[in-house]
Amino acid sequence: MFFLKDLPSARMIEGYAAAHGVPAQTVADALTMMRRASLLIRRLESYFAEHGLSQLRFLFLIVIDREPDRETLTVGEITDRLDVAGPVIARTLRALERDGLVAAGKDGKDARTKHVRLTAEGHATLERLLPGYFAIIADEMDGGA
Repeated sequence: MFFLKDLPSARMIEGYAAAHGVPAQTVADALTMMRRASLLIRRLESYFAEHGLSQLRFLFLIVIDREPDRETLTVGEITDRLDVAGPVIARTLRALERDGLVAAGKDGKDARTKHVRLTAEGHATLERLLPGYFAIIADEMDGGA
């Protein structure tokens, strides 16, 4: 999350950039990008919260759903696709199972491996959320509200 409400002035950016041998426009562009990304993340978090989810829980569902030729992913595969630690994945999995959005089962060949799939409610949740999700992204890319 980027916490600056107001970006530094051009004069300030130019001073710091010159002192550190970086083009001022590069710094200004990066700060603008970080601010816009932060606002987008905040809008998305608010949207997910209205629907009883977090961005992480939404992304957990998405990484399973985006595999067109597979109905399940292992916990390890989900961990590899998300930028969070294993213990966070385990807590998120338990919460999503408790909410009926995913189901996990053991592998027939290796009892240590869990396969996770979306439930009907998990699929329905994504179907409800995706239109608003893409509308927020489109709005932000068009200049934001």
